[in-house]
Amino acid sequence: MRKVIFILSILIFFSCKKEKKVTYHINDVNITQNAAVKDHLKSTTEFISIAYSDIFGTVISTDKLADLSTMYKAFGDKKLIEEMVIKNFLNEPTIQISQIDRTSEITIQNFVTDSYKKLFNRTPDEYELWFIVDMIQKDTDLTAELIYFSLMTANEYRYY
Repeated sequence: MRKVIFILSILIFFSCKKEKKVTYHINDVNITQNAAVKDHLKSTTEFISIAYSDIFGTVISTDKLADLSTMYKAFGDKKLIEEMVIKNFLNEPTIQISQIDRTSEITIQNFVTDSYKKLFNRTPDEYELWFIVDMIQKDTDLTAELIYFSLMTANEYRYY
């Protein structure tokens, strides 16, 4: 009996400890979705005109705009035709987009930031910036045209 009482007293003594008060210091962070405020869908004419201006740095001619708008309206899969229009624009030799300068991480970050400002009218958030910079650093075959294609075919580009 003494052994049982002794063991119980040891268990009680070692199991009962004063709870430590732990304080976590957390910085407040405002999180917003930049794309969430864009709720106006670009019309066909706006989409084609803006995409042309973003890639060529000039205004599209009325004849070319009319031809592309007709083709766009006649085709059923709008997302596919948008991708084809952007792809054909980017394959032209007269495009006016900045190329990726891979000399340092800062120059790559500047390219990504400038691309976001030009195409989405906003700066990239930290994750977007890190993700694209990381992709560019890891894949030397990744060109400015491919980055522009991926950004311009994103859903966010369709809205303003």
